[in-house]
Amino acid sequence: MLRLIPVLVLALGLSACANGQTDLKKPAEPIGDFKLGHAIVVAPNIVEGPVSRNATAEEWIASVDAALEERFRRQDGDKFYHLGVSVEGFVLAQPGIPLVFSPKSALIVRVTAWDDAAQKKLNDTPEEITVLESFSAETVVGSGVTQSREQQMRNLSANMALQIEKWMRRMQKNEGWFGGPDAGKRPSEAESGPAEVAGSADSPQASAAPGRGA
Repeated sequence: MLRLIPVLVLALGLSACANGQTDLKKPAEPIGDFKLGHAIVVAPNIVEGPVSRNATAEEWIASVDAALEERFRRQDGDKFYHLGVSVEGFVLAQPGIPLVFSPKSALIVRVTAWDDAAQKKLNDTPEEITVLESFSAETVVGSGVTQSREQQMRNLSANMALQIEKWMRRMQKNEGWFGGPDAGKRPSEAESGPAEVAGSADSPQASAAPGRGA
C-alpha cells in the first residue's frame, strides 16, 4: 500500500495542474455567446514569493495578456465581453536539489468579467485563481532545474487562461452567463423537445470592437 502513495500524489498533482498549452491543441468549444472584446491586464500590487526568480510587473502583464489573447480570440460568439485580470503574486521556482527539494512555480490572479452591451460587471467580487506549473517529466524534478524563467512564465500564463475559461464555463452553466447553458450550441446539441415559440426562459473601457489589453 505504501508504494501507492507516491503514485496517488502524482495523480493529484496532474489533475490539479492541467496543461493550458496542450489544451490549446483541442478544437475551441463555444462559451455561449462569448466573444472577447478587451483583455485588460494590470499588476499594481504584484508580490514576488520567497525563493523566486525575478520577474517584473511589465513582463507578467505581457505574458498573461498573450495567453488570454491566444485562448479567447478563438471564441466567435455574438456578444462582446471584456476580461479584467489583476496579477497578484507569483513564484518562479529556482534550481533546487532534484528529487529532494523541488520548488514549484505558482501564479495568483483576480478576474472580473464585463458585459459590453449591459455596461456592467458580471461578477462584483473578483474571482481569485491560483495555478501551478503543469505536471511533466521536466517538472517532476522542479521547473527551476529544467526550464528557463520565460518558459515558466508561459507555462503559468497558459494554465491561468485555461482555469479562467473553466471558471467562465461554470458560471455559464450555474449563473446563466454568456446567454445561458444552451447558448452557442449547435441545434443537435441542444436538448430535444416539442417545438415551442422562441422566448426568453472597477471598469475597463467598453467597446464594441475587439482590441488588445494594455
